[in-house]
Amino acid sequence: MPPSPKWAELAAHIRSQIDSGELSPGDKLPSTSQLCQIHGVSAIVVRNAMLTLKAEGLVVGVPGVGVYVAER
Repeated sequence: MPPSPKWAELAAHIRSQIDSGELSPGDKLPSTSQLCQIHGVSAIVVRNAMLTLKAEGLVVGVPGVGVYVAER
C-alpha cells in the first residue's frame, strides 16, 4: 500500500488532537509557518490539510486572524 500524502498525515494528526481533547473547540491552531516548522512540511501541505479539516467541519478559518477548532 502506498504511503499517505503528507497533507493527509498532517490532517490525521490534527484530527486526532481534536478527537482526544488535546485541542478544544475555540482553540487557535498554530500558524501555517509554525505548522511547517513543527512538522517539517511545506505551506502547500499545511493548506491542503486545513482544507480537508475545514471540509470535515473540524476547523474554521477567520481571514487575517487564524484557524480555530470548530464548536461541535
